[in-house]
Amino acid sequence: MNGPGFDFAADERWMQVALGEAARAADQGEVPVGAVAVAGGRIIGRGANQVEKLQDPTAHAEILALGAAAGTLGNWRLNTVTLYVTLEPCTMCTGAILLGRLGRLVFGAADPRAGMVVSGGRLLDGNPYRHQVAVTGGVLASACEVLLRDFFAARRSDGP
Repeated sequence: MNGPGFDFAADERWMQVALGEAARAADQGEVPVGAVAVAGGRIIGRGANQVEKLQDPTAHAEILALGAAAGTLGNWRLNTVTLYVTLEPCTMCTGAILLGRLGRLVFGAADPRAGMVVSGGRLLDGNPYRHQVAVTGGVLASACEVLLRDFFAARRSDGP
């Protein structure tokens, strides 16, 4: 899963930015997932979950960041882009990663319930598009997990 030649200090720096996006989502009552798309050492797209705000089931952080990155590049092919996301992507987001020909995915916390990169369906392995995405998981996983755990604990304590 972890490939040679990656700058793990840079991975942590960009994941911190994604954590900021996740915190912004939490502040707005959204599940705290954040994402940033990086190419050439700069952010070209960012996203925070906005499912509730937009009443759109596709408004996941990854989808928003990938769309912004494609807009910045003027190209839907994102093979030069690294996406940093605080939670292992779901089925929809993993599909978008494949269809967008993402170059690299870096995620924080694994998602044993709905993650589709390493935890569940492993959709990037043997995909029909024959596109290979480099994957690094577990970057700042503890910080990502704490943000999610605290968010859901607060929701449970608030009652129905």
